[in-house]
Amino acid sequence: MSHSPRTSLKLAFASLLGMALVAAPLVVIPANANTAGTGVVINELYLNGGSAGASYVNKFVELYNPTSADIPLTGMSLQYRSASSSATVPSNLIVALTGVIPSGKTYLVSGASNGANGAALPAPDQAGAALNFSGTAGQVFLANQVTALSPGTGNMAGVAGIVDMVGYGSTVSSYETAFGPNASLTTSINRATGGVDTDNNSADFTTAAPTPTPSGYVVPGPVDLGFKTIAEIQGTGDASPFVGVDTLSTKGIVTAVYPTGGFNGYYIQTPGTGGAINMATHTASDGLFVYSAGTNTVDTVHVGDYVEVAGSISEYFGLTQITPSSAASVKILPDTVAPALPATVNWQASASARETLEGMLLAPQGAYTVTDTYATNQYAEVLLASGTSPLLQPTEVAAPGVSAYAAAVAANTNISVALDDGATTNFLSGANQSIPVPWVSNDNPVRVGEAVTFTSSVIFDFRNSKWKFQPTQQLTVANAASVQPVTFANNRAAAPQNVGGDLKLATFNVLNYFTTLGESVVDGAGKNLCTSYTDRAGVGITTRSCSVSNGPRGAWNQVSLQRQQDKIVAAITALNADVVGLEEIEASTSVVNGGTDRDAALKSLVAALNDKAGNAVWSLVPSPAQLPANEDVIRTAFIYKNATTETVGDSTILIDSAAFSNAREPLAQAFKVKGAPDENKFLAIVNHFKSKGSGSGADADQNDGQGASNASRVAQAGALVDFANAMSTAASTDKVFLMGDFNAYTKEDPINVLTAAGYVDQGSKTGKYSYSFAGTVGSLDHVFASPAADQAVNLVDIWEINAPESVALEYSRFNNNVTDFYRADMYRASDHNPLILGLNLTPETIVDLNLLNINDFHGRIDSNTVKFAGTIEQLRAQYGDSKTLLGSAGDNIGASLFASSSQRDKP
Repeated sequence: MSHSPRTSLKLAFASLLGMALVAAPLVVIPANANTAGTGVVINELYLNGGSAGASYVNKFVELYNPTSADIPLTGMSLQYRSASSSATVPSNLIVALTGVIPSGKTYLVSGASNGANGAALPAPDQAGAALNFSGTAGQVFLANQVTALSPGTGNMAGVAGIVDMVGYGSTVSSYETAFGPNASLTTSINRATGGVDTDNNSADFTTAAPTPTPSGYVVPGPVDLGFKTIAEIQGTGDASPFVGVDTLSTKGIVTAVYPTGGFNGYYIQTPGTGGAINMATHTASDGLFVYSAGTNTVDTVHVGDYVEVAGSISEYFGLTQITPSSAASVKILPDTVAPALPATVNWQASASARETLEGMLLAPQGAYTVTDTYATNQYAEVLLASGTSPLLQPTEVAAPGVSAYAAAVAANTNISVALDDGATTNFLSGANQSIPVPWVSNDNPVRVGEAVTFTSSVIFDFRNSKWKFQPTQQLTVANAASVQPVTFANNRAAAPQNVGGDLKLATFNVLNYFTTLGESVVDGAGKNLCTSYTDRAGVGITTRSCSVSNGPRGAWNQVSLQRQQDKIVAAITALNADVVGLEEIEASTSVVNGGTDRDAALKSLVAALNDKAGNAVWSLVPSPAQLPANEDVIRTAFIYKNATTETVGDSTILIDSAAFSNAREPLAQAFKVKGAPDENKFLAIVNHFKSKGSGSGADADQNDGQGASNASRVAQAGALVDFANAMSTAASTDKVFLMGDFNAYTKEDPINVLTAAGYVDQGSKTGKYSYSFAGTVGSLDHVFASPAADQAVNLVDIWEINAPESVALEYSRFNNNVTDFYRADMYRASDHNPLILGLNLTPETIVDLNLLNINDFHGRIDSNTVKFAGTIEQLRAQYGDSKTLLGSAGDNIGASLFASSSQRDKP
């Protein structure tokens, strides 16, 4: 039950285990040539077979085993390249070896022929027609791999992958210390040292009459161990103890059948097993996969059949399976036996415990949560986490290098399992794109964070190096109502939480919104300089790459841009913020063909928002007068609702900062409630730090969980703090918000720079996350508030409309499957979730309320006036949503207070 792919040599050794019962013990050869005589060597090369005057009609290579034990050759190869070549060995000049060299024996591999001249070789141990050597000079390798070698030139002694080599002829470029001699029509290159390999071709080889000698090895007869239980076959160790045994038989009840979809087999389980098993004493699995593609028995068995299967055991990339010898090797038995029950077990965090359930029918107990949907549209696979939350990005919850980080990494590995479709179909490949993909839906979305309820049993399976829950037959869109084994709790929210406040501030990465289209970038001859990603019909959707460094990154054509824009507009409209900081907006003057207006793309987005609103609701913050000399093709920006908000002063961008030479410079703008005095303003700075995807030198990935370019992001965080201090002073406000896509999770170094400077992380107040990557969730998008700004924050929300959704719903992927997933709504408008904050910007007000004339209240307090200090929002929070303040006789003194107040009252 091993769940690591076996190397081919290890599999070969296992396959010969049965032979070892009647033959001498087998040994594994060393990785490289061994001058101590403990491994296989090249013993003889005959290079001119079939030529006029040749001794033999075929060329040949003879190997020799100088050891005292038999040695298997499976997993090794003979490879040849020309004398002067230093390139990878051509695939047509490689012979994968099989069989065994007995102790002290030679092994003959016949090669190509130059003609019909010469005597026939004695029956070779293996034919290798690909061995077509030059008769004058060349390079022959014995390798411990069947893939092509890529050695250089010169001395090859000790080079990885090479067990032995002969470089012969004076023009050869690779050899062991020195090149070997030339042969002739009637001579071969012979090892002259009795099998000793000194890694010196000149000393080790001489020429003599060819003497081809096969090993004479006789393959032992088949081994049949008879009946074994499934638990015995599975074993309690890392792999089945019966791998390589020729045949055995076992019995079980069929629990799942997969005649379609690529599994080509079925599962069986020992009668009477499963149910409420005791994991403390359950040491071996009672389930087994029957791989029957070559016997067609998969079409003749059904769930519930009691069968006997005779065949061989193997580990298919970690999945223990039995392969029937023939269709007759599977018998449906008439016996009445106890049923095989689904095991009612919780998720097992121990790898050894999971091994004991491989192949069994399960009724999973406990909570499960969707943690990844990225591969769902391709392989119909949904990654689950055991528990009530998705897997967390380790650096979201723990600093790199601390014990909690290592614990988070280990926990993620041990509590994840894929919910599969009982098939190997790649729905993004060729004809499979015409097959509707299950699990993906607009109406019943499968989203990260959704709770999972199991409604029927599943098979506990291991494929593609991953534990999986399989339905008991292939799941399709057509049979989902009866076959799908789970339901999901739809956790979509049509709007963010009402965060209250006088103004609402948001940040949103809009996924490369470009109005410069990929199809429009052409040279003088009209040739397109960019390539596109296409849908299943071959129609360009998004720009893939451009031969110019400042090419666009967004939609390929106008139709695709309209789809993208409609989703972004729907999202921003429903977000209902007053000020929005945007990331990944086209910097129009930086992109090729972008024109002379830096704000061109931003203006298009604002126009689309206003079209949606029906009037000029939105305004943009114009670009600053001074701009960096060299900008990226994407930028940050601000838009705002002009009926509720106004700017104070002009925007400012950080100029000439070395820290931002590989990222987008921060953009600052002061805002206030429309009509409010300037002293009530706040400063917002929108950011987009360097991504994690590339970096070298100091920016190389340090393998600490923070990705590449962490050093750059740390420097950018420091430069941002300095910029914010300067802008705060210039704007005369201590209410400062740093917002945007920082490309750093919450516990990473760049974030520590900001929080150490006194800024308070707002997104962490929500318990939600802005991004989903590699099966984990975390926040790359943040809002950090200065202490004074933090005091002004009413509520915070992360609106989870993008990261949790399947990428199939994105404008760029909607038509990769026969099902059209596009809708002009907010879901998967981007890959980042927006953050929104409610801000209380109006100063506290003292409300004087004369109570003299209120019935049954006069004289019951020490003074005739009650003072209520605070904003209306704060008063409501203190006295309740009923808006009533009651005297002892029940008088309502609150209705007039809240109704007559002149303060802003935005719920």
